[in-house]
Parts: sequence; structure tokens; C-alpha cells
Amino acid sequence: MRYSAFSLVKQALFGNRHWTPLWREPEPKPHYDVVIVGGGGHGLATAYYLAKEYGITNVAVLEKSYLGSGNVGRNTTIIRSNYLLDGNLPFYELSLKLWEGLEQDFNYNAMVSQRGVMDLFHSDGQRDAYARRGNAMKMHGVEAEMLERDAVRKLMPYLNFDHARFPILGGLLQKRGGTVRHDAVAWGFGRGADSRGVDLIQNCEVTGIRRDAAGRVEGVETSKGFIGCNKLGLTAAGHTSIVGQMAGLELPIESHVLQAFVSEGIKPVIDHVITFGASGHFYISQSDKGGLVFGSDIDGYSSYAQRGNLAMVEHAMEEGVSLIPGLSRLRVLRAWGGVMDMTMDGSPIIDRTPIDNLYLNGGWCYGGFKATPASGLCFAHLIAKNEHHHVARLLRLDRFRRGFAVNESGKGPQPNLH
Repeated sequence: MRYSAFSLVKQALFGNRHWTPLWREPEPKPHYDVVIVGGGGHGLATAYYLAKEYGITNVAVLEKSYLGSGNVGRNTTIIRSNYLLDGNLPFYELSLKLWEGLEQDFNYNAMVSQRGVMDLFHSDGQRDAYARRGNAMKMHGVEAEMLERDAVRKLMPYLNFDHARFPILGGLLQKRGGTVRHDAVAWGFGRGADSRGVDLIQNCEVTGIRRDAAGRVEGVETSKGFIGCNKLGLTAAGHTSIVGQMAGLELPIESHVLQAFVSEGIKPVIDHVITFGASGHFYISQSDKGGLVFGSDIDGYSSYAQRGNLAMVEHAMEEGVSLIPGLSRLRVLRAWGGVMDMTMDGSPIIDRTPIDNLYLNGGWCYGGFKATPASGLCFAHLIAKNEHHHVARLLRLDRFRRGFAVNESGKGPQPNLH
């Protein structure tokens, strides 16, 4: 439904009492073909593609809080596909292509902004590593451009090019990367799934996973009672290991907090996404409201709290000022934390589990938000067909046991604080 400027003001003044909801508020049915645990971006996208691509609509998405209350609304909104390895690069390129047509696909403004992502390098060794990554991208048909110091300075004159320890020597630019409005992604996928008959059940916490005498999953115990299902998909983000344990599944995952920050609004100055990898892991962009949105490394201890500690706050601010000295003059308005489920090789898991009828989508490390569309499509493909989507074939759960890790260096569980 479209609203005039007058009706928008009227709705605001009267508490939005007559605002048309984006989705229904159904009570859970006793049984579904598929139940998805987790009402974040990946869970909603999975339900959307199950209905849209595979015609499976007897689906419930269970969320213990409100839809989008987890990591999909607690990130720095970056999208990109500038990965190196076969296990990740085709997957994230599919995701970026889906982002490019997503708003037309689900008819919702997600504010996709392909402003470009610049990864800076600060040494000859990093130049070689980025050249290798750029060549891998080109071999997969993904655009990449290596820029030397003067070209980067022309685009980003506000950077600190003369830092004695970490001078900027150049960068790897992916022009198609950028940012997306994170909560709009949840709303768009949620509305799209609901309109196709999927039940989105909020404030419904999963407390147990019921298995039959043969060990097969037959449903979930929840705060709203038992809900049966033929297939159960886990998309619980930072709580993947906790939900997995309900079925007796031990996973190669640690949960860590990743903090993010936003400054007061200023005039437009940063028109790219910039990453700085010299003294850790720092990334920054500017929102449409003018605030600078930035983040750094994960906190170095396991936690399920959506908050971080002051040591990492200090680390992030030091990195930011090292990259852009002018940041020292800005006020930071707020900070938040997302709970990252970190695998040991820095790459995700999309696979069937050893338990019949139980499917796993987790271990997203730093890449969860940017993966949202491809994650949903590939997980829906797996659940519907019981076979891997071709771009997710290497993201198997048993790769750690088999010795086939997809090791994206620097993306694993331990922060790089040197």
C-alpha cells in the first residue's frame, strides 16, 4: 500500500493504529513440511526461496524475539564478493548478483547502494596477496581493479597515506560492492515469504528438538507448544551451537561478539566502503543519514551477549584514527554487538547433518549479512532437493573431519591484534 505525505503524518500522530502490517501474526499449526529456527535474514530468505523457487509453502519460521532482532539488524551493512577461494568466491558472487536484483524481486526498497569496496594494502606482501585475490576474482568473471597509491589518493584524499608504520601503498577495488539497509532486508524477505503463505511466528522460543526412536527429528518443543515437521532447518546465527546441542549435535563453532559503531552525522565525505587491514581488521562507510558506520575485530573471548568490552572499543577507535585522522574530532553516538558463530576456517556451513531431517546453516563468521540472499537460496535448495546447490558444494559440515577446510585467512575465530 502507498501512502501520501499527509497520511504518513496522520499515521505518526495517531500511533500508526491503522497502518497495514507487513505480515500476518499467525498461531502455529501442529505440523509443517518445513520448520526454520531463526527469524533473521537467513531464515526469512530460506523461507522466501522455499516458497518462491520450490513451491514449498507449508513452512514456519520460528523467532524467539521479533523478526530481525538478531544479527541481520546488528551489522555494518556491507555487501561484496571479493573473496579468494573456490568455496567462497562463487557463493558470494551469486549473493551479490541476487542483491543487484533483490528489490525488484521482492518489491521492497532495501536501499542497495553499490558504492564500491576498497581493500587497502600497506606492504609489498599485502600487495601480492591482493593481486592474487584480484586475479582469482577475474578468473571467476568477477570485476576487480588493483589501484596504486596515487589512484587511491585521488579517490580518498582524507586517508592517512604517510603513516610511518602502515603507509597506504594502494588498494583492491570492487566497484559492484557496497551497502544495503539491513532491517529493510528482513522486512522485504519477511513480507515476501508471508505473502506466499509462510507462517512467521514471533516470540516463539525453541526449547528442545524432539527425535523419534530411530533418531530422526520429528519436531521442536517451543514456548508455544510442540510443533511437528518433516524437515527442520537451523538458521540461528550466533546461537547455532546452542540449538544444535538440543539435538545432540556438537558443532565446530565458537560464538564471539562483533561490535559496530556509528558517529554523529556529517556532510558526505566517504563515498566508498573502505577496509584497513594493517593493524587488525577495520572497515568504514557513511550512511545516508551522514553517520560514519564502522567496526573492527571480534572480541577475543566466547560470548552470547549483544554487547562488547571497552578494550575492543579502544582498539577500533585507534584503528579508525590511524586510517582517517579526522575521525578524532567526531562523537560516537552509539555502539552495538552481534553474536558471530565462527568456524575454524572462516567459512560457513550449509549442509545436512548426520541426524535425519535436520539441516544446518551457520558458521558465517564476518560474512553473514552479505551472504543473506545466496544463503537463503542455497539452503532452500538443500532442504527442497536434499542436494547441495552447486556454489555451496564445498561448504560441507564434514570438511573439518576430512581435512578439506575452506581457509579464508584472517576470517577465523581469533582476532588479529598485533
